[in-house]
Amino acid sequence: MPARSPVAVQIPRDRDRATLAIGRRTVALTNLGKPFWPALGLTKRDLLQYYVDVAPALLPHLRDRAMVMKRYPDGAEGPFFFMKRAPSPRPDWIALCRIRHASGNVIDFPMVQDLASLLWVVNLGCIDLNQWYARCDDVDRPDYVHFDLDPGADASFEQVCETALLVHETLTGLEMPSYAKTTGSRGIHVYVPIVRGPTQKQVWTFAKTVALELAAHHPQLLTAVYALARRPTDRVHVDYNQNAWGRTLASVYSVRPRPRASVSTPVAWREVRRGVQLDDFRLDNVPARLAKLGDLWAPLVARRGRFDLRRYVAPD
Repeated sequence: MPARSPVAVQIPRDRDRATLAIGRRTVALTNLGKPFWPALGLTKRDLLQYYVDVAPALLPHLRDRAMVMKRYPDGAEGPFFFMKRAPSPRPDWIALCRIRHASGNVIDFPMVQDLASLLWVVNLGCIDLNQWYARCDDVDRPDYVHFDLDPGADASFEQVCETALLVHETLTGLEMPSYAKTTGSRGIHVYVPIVRGPTQKQVWTFAKTVALELAAHHPQLLTAVYALARRPTDRVHVDYNQNAWGRTLASVYSVRPRPRASVSTPVAWREVRRGVQLDDFRLDNVPARLAKLGDLWAPLVARRGRFDLRRYVAPD
């Protein structure tokens, strides 16, 4: 019989496999002792427990969205592969999002709707979580526009912070609220919650316009050149192209397969001004930060406070 977990779910430490009862659902967890960050002594069990601990804040950001699975079966240092179609066999309670692509191909993506489905996905070896920008009931109309700030090989993270503040200043000038998070990898993501309405192409076009304007005004700091071969290595790339249909970015609170098990973490603009480092936010300390500060990215899933992007986009 599966062990029924208390409200605060604990992943067992004394076994390599476990079946947890979460509400009316049971989730089979495997290879709990497998090293996922050997140098840190962190196992798959630690990854699962982290996601249990942040689930109340994380789940609203994932719910009702197709999930692209990026699977690391041998941990953060091992090879990975992408998987879009929900694997079979799977629990019958895993919700699916059926999306037809331009090629005519129809893919049934899994959705993470609750703690049970979150643990099911992570147990497949998904270290970070990559959900669609639009909800499943209308996959062509996203809920936010964003800017992926990625430093070139010769650019510093201080330059990334400077670029993020310029993006924030520009968006503020357009009366748009904006929120930052570390990517957990090399850069910063800046998001704007928008009223659902404009298509993904319209959102992409707006982001491109902003990125090109920023690059024109600050050519020594940043670039909007998408082709890697032509991109200056000492600039920060303001990547608007991640707003394209079907693209994904690592979600907020995602652990990243990096040496320190860094986490994509919301940061206040005052923190960006003061200066932060990517490794300030890790699997071992983000749950405590979240408990202290709450979800700084709650506005991204709130109904109020969303910007109506139709002010700035041309009709299709």
